[in-house]
Amino acid sequence: MEKRTELYRGKAKSVYTTDDPDRLILLFRNDTSAFDGKKIEQLDRKGMVNNRFNAFIMQKLEAAGIPTQFDSLVSDTECLVKKLDMIPVECVVRNYAAGSLVKRLGIEEGQALAPPTFELFLKDDAKGDPFINVSHVVTFGWATAAQIERMQALTLKVNDVLKQLFDDAGLMLVDFKLEFGVFKGEIVLGDEFSPDGCRLWDKTTGKKMDKDRFRQGLGGVIEAYEEVAQRLGVPLA
Repeated sequence: MEKRTELYRGKAKSVYTTDDPDRLILLFRNDTSAFDGKKIEQLDRKGMVNNRFNAFIMQKLEAAGIPTQFDSLVSDTECLVKKLDMIPVECVVRNYAAGSLVKRLGIEEGQALAPPTFELFLKDDAKGDPFINVSHVVTFGWATAAQIERMQALTLKVNDVLKQLFDDAGLMLVDFKLEFGVFKGEIVLGDEFSPDGCRLWDKTTGKKMDKDRFRQGLGGVIEAYEEVAQRLGVPLA
């Protein structure tokens, strides 16, 4: 597979075209950002860890019957993926209260949420990824009602699979966000799943093992990512 031109450069990944019009290469960089890009740092090994972590999770989800964008690892920091027509909506599941939910509703961090909540956000950095609902999505043409229904069903299935996976590794899957796109008419899970896009707490100590360590200046960010990967059995280079 021939890597060609840079198609898109995000906050932590770059997307490249290939000689196959249906395939792209994702490059996971060491860049780490928070607060809509206001805090940015380079963290050694981050690109490698997230690339391999994402590959491991996507393969677990594929095995559970969830269609994903992931095809194969290309290098320590790159993977081959299907080219999706991305839907600009983030799907968020919360198993425990944290982050913006605590701020919006004034509830205690760590409160168990049963059943888990499902939320939608518009993927738009300039607007701060605003909270939206299904009516907004359909009215403004970001997705159809049927697509959102499918995205919600897949997101909740992902939650069922990953809650158990992380629980077995001694971790609480607090919340996470997913993005989806369309590939040959099918809704497919896209982007990535890594500690950058979820919250993970140690079940015993409550230690934060995710990007909140960077947001809150706790240090040991990559060390925490690597510990999570090792607990799961992710093969790191």
